[in-house]
Amino acid sequence: MTTTIDTFSALNASANASSSRAATSNEAGSADRFLRLLVTQMQNQDPLNPMDNAELTSQLAQINTVNGIEKLNTTMTGMNTQFAQLQTLQGVSLVGRDVTVAGNRMAFDQTVGVGGFELVGAATNVKVEVLNGVGQVVDTVQLGAQGPGMRSFNWQAADKALPAGSDAYRFRVVASSGSQAVAVAPLMRDRVEAVSMSGTELRLQTQWSGQLAYAAVKAFN
Repeated sequence: MTTTIDTFSALNASANASSSRAATSNEAGSADRFLRLLVTQMQNQDPLNPMDNAELTSQLAQINTVNGIEKLNTTMTGMNTQFAQLQTLQGVSLVGRDVTVAGNRMAFDQTVGVGGFELVGAATNVKVEVLNGVGQVVDTVQLGAQGPGMRSFNWQAADKALPAGSDAYRFRVVASSGSQAVAVAPLMRDRVEAVSMSGTELRLQTQWSGQLAYAAVKAFN
């Protein structure tokens, strides 16, 4: 039975073979053109003022440099192709898994609300306001002083009137240091449903945020 890895290996081998043939053809063409020009130049040089050895050496070095750059470009193209294939394989393993992305939708573990945020600096006071489906504050979670970076929080909703449509709950994070506000970005839990490639970029189709770039993932849950 042919596996996904086998398929990618076959594609990679075909791509490398095509790249190798193209690179060899380009190098041979460049070298041939250079030698033709060099021979023509030597045939038409002034016998009383022949080509300087240093100049000839310089031209040979230039053609070697051009060939080296072409080989490097071919190698980098092959590496980019392999990297894109590797990203796709890694992305497939994310399907069905939870990830942390930007957003303020409250996730629930039974009756416990779960969310997160990222602070750009230290804050002396952080609070999370829980919002219902119409944007009203139904509860507040006091988190006190927090350092910079990513943080998570839980909201104990067991004693609250949690409606069946709990997917509508959102949260708002307010952070300050003394009298100064501290910038904060809300983070939420989302689920990867599918992956796709857009050019060389891996895209994730998520349950709540829609399509996101792979780089948009803050953490893997």
